[in-house]
Amino acid sequence: MMHLTISNASEEPIYQQILTQIKTLIIQGEMSGGEALPSIRALAKDLQISVITTKRAYEELEREGFIDTVPGKGSFVAVQNRELLREQRLRVVEEKLALAVNLARSAGIGLSELQEILSLIYEEED
Repeated sequence: MMHLTISNASEEPIYQQILTQIKTLIIQGEMSGGEALPSIRALAKDLQISVITTKRAYEELEREGFIDTVPGKGSFVAVQNRELLREQRLRVVEEKLALAVNLARSAGIGLSELQEILSLIYEEED
């Protein structure tokens, strides 16, 4: 059974919190291909949120290829290559780091200082 946590204090919309958490569970392998997700109604009841909010998150997950919905049967984790998902995420990280490197260069920040900054930020997030 997947466990999701919704924060009312978060700036992130509730549907986005659901979306992000389910994607993370799938990418990290905590939910595997073919595994059933709770029904939209059951998840809404469990999280004490609107069915519309849950439906929006599921629709977005399906649009992005993370889940498949079978009418009358429910929603399931899409059977896909986890390595491919990781590669997609890695590509986004590389793009963001390339932007950071360009900004650092234009500000006269050297590689060792940039690595130190990255290390501090990375460790801070843990």
